[in-house]
Amino acid sequence: MLVAIVMVARGVPEAFLKLRPGDPPSAVIAALGKATVIAIFSFFIVASWLYFALLESSPWQATLGKKFFGLYVTDEQGHRISFWRASRRFFAGRLILGVPLIGLPYFTVSCLCAGMTARKQALHDSISGCLVLRRDEAEAPRE
Repeated sequence: MLVAIVMVARGVPEAFLKLRPGDPPSAVIAALGKATVIAIFSFFIVASWLYFALLESSPWQATLGKKFFGLYVTDEQGHRISFWRASRRFFAGRLILGVPLIGLPYFTVSCLCAGMTARKQALHDSISGCLVLRRDEAEAPRE
């Protein structure tokens, strides 16, 4: 809500509506302004980091999607992860996917790791020492 109010106050919707599909990134930066583009990216990076790190380190041990599918995140001993371990998991995974020239190869290797390793760990899980497990009705995660 705050982002929308700030964007309207800065006149971003009018500038955004002047953009056309296929415009190069330089046109987007010129239309919106470098500070606005940086602010938008920064907001979404911080918001997504907090979403994943706070929920995965919470008693739920899962984001809304993981919870819906009965999955949860633990450390390698099956205990709830700390906020900082969840942060490391986020930065080693989701954030790096957006880095040009690195994101796609990293994603490919990460998917291969998840499919081929004994514990089915994606690369960001191995780096952060985490596991994603399926919640069994009879077994509750350990604190």
